[in-house]
Amino acid sequence: MAVTEQGLLAALASVCDPHTGKDFVSTRAVRNVQISGGDVAFDVELGYPAQSLVPELRRQFIGAAKGVAGVDNVSVNIATKVVAHAVQRGMPLLPGVKNIIAVASGKGGVGKSTTAVNLALALAAEGARVGLLDADIYGPSQPMMTGTSGDVESLDGKLMEPKRAMGLQINSIGFLVKDEQAMIWRGPMASQALEQLIMQTRWDDLDYLVVDMPPGTGDIQLTMAQKVPLTGAVIVTTPQDIALLDARKGITMFQKVSVPILGIVENMAVHVCSHCGHVEHIFGQDGGKKMAQSQGMDYLGALPLRLSIREQADSGRPTVASEPDGDVARIYKTIARTVAVKIAQQGKDFSSKFPTITISKSS
Repeated sequence: MAVTEQGLLAALASVCDPHTGKDFVSTRAVRNVQISGGDVAFDVELGYPAQSLVPELRRQFIGAAKGVAGVDNVSVNIATKVVAHAVQRGMPLLPGVKNIIAVASGKGGVGKSTTAVNLALALAAEGARVGLLDADIYGPSQPMMTGTSGDVESLDGKLMEPKRAMGLQINSIGFLVKDEQAMIWRGPMASQALEQLIMQTRWDDLDYLVVDMPPGTGDIQLTMAQKVPLTGAVIVTTPQDIALLDARKGITMFQKVSVPILGIVENMAVHVCSHCGHVEHIFGQDGGKKMAQSQGMDYLGALPLRLSIREQADSGRPTVASEPDGDVARIYKTIARTVAVKIAQQGKDFSSKFPTITISKSS
C-alpha cells in the first residue's frame, strides 16, 4: 500500500505538545512532508526553545510514522524558530532583541535575582539566544551571580558591549561602579541610567532578554513598563502573606501599563532537611499557587528552599549551570519552556513588515 501524505499526517496528529496539549499537525508545526516509497521525511518547527524535549518528541514522531502501513524509514528534523511578539502599543522593538521578559517582585528577599539568572540560563540551555540585564540600579547582584566583572567596553564609543558568560549576554550597573560605591541617586537619575543600560547595549540577535527588576513599584519599574518594549512579566513570590501582598502590587502595575503577566513563580516553597528528610513549609504553603488561581494567571512552578541554590548563585555558577541535570535545574527548565510557550501564543509583532511613511513638502 502506497504511503499518502494524508495518512501520514493523520498518524502524526497523535503526537501532542506536552505544554499546550495540542497536536503538532493542527497547529501547522509539521512541515515539508516528503514521501518516497517507504521513506518519509518531515520537519517540525517549534515556536519556543525545547532542546531537552527533542529526543522524546523525535521518538514519538518516528513511532507514529512507522505505525503507518508501508513506512520503513523515517527522518524528522525538529527545530525552533522564535519570533518577536507584540509589546505595549506604539512602542518599537529594541534593536537586536526579539522578546523582553521582566522578572519582578513586589518586595526584596524573595529570590527574584536567583530566579532571573536561572531562568535565563534555562532558556539558553533549551537552545535560545539569551541576554540578562541587571536593572537593580541600587543593588546589582548579577555580576556576582554570573561570575563576571571588569569595566564595560565600547567598540564605537556609543554602545556598550555586553559581558558574555555561560552562554549569556550580560550587562549591569555593577560593571560601571565599584562594589563598595553606594548609588545615592534620586529616581530620575536611576531611571535614566536604566534606560542607557538597556537601550545603549549592543545586544546580539537575542531571542529573549531577561530583565532582573528591582523590588517595588517605583520610578525604575515604571520606566521599564512605560519606555521599554516588554513582551511580558514573570512575578516571583514566596508563599508568605506579606510577600503575596506586595506581589499583587507588582501585578497591578504591569496590568495598568498593558504588560501581560506570563505567570507566577513560587520560590522557597518548601524546605527538606538534608539530614533527616523532614519536609517543612517555612513561609507557608501554596500561597503563590492560590494567588495565581485567584488572579486567573499561570502558576509556573515551585522551587525549594535549598542551601545549594544559594551557594551556587553566590559562587557565580547558578544551579542550571552547576547541576544542569539535577532536579532543581529541571524545574527551572520547565518554567522556562512554559514562559516561552506563553510568549509564543501571544500576538506577533508585525511592525517590521509595515512600510515607513514619511511626509514631505512639495516644492
